[in-house]
Amino acid sequence: MDDALLAYDAGRVDALAGRRDATKAKDPATGADYRMGFLDGRIEIFRMFAGVREILDES
Repeated sequence: MDDALLAYDAGRVDALAGRRDATKAKDPATGADYRMGFLDGRIEIFRMFAGVREILDES
């Protein structure tokens, strides 16, 4: 369980930093968790940019 959470967190951190580790993503034991964390991080960035666009459109 700890490995899965660490892989998820690593994916999320990598997504927020704008980089993807293909080796971690392909790991048979934790790759799915890394990819899910990466996806969640990318969605977070998308929502942040959407919020900024909304603020700018209101100005």
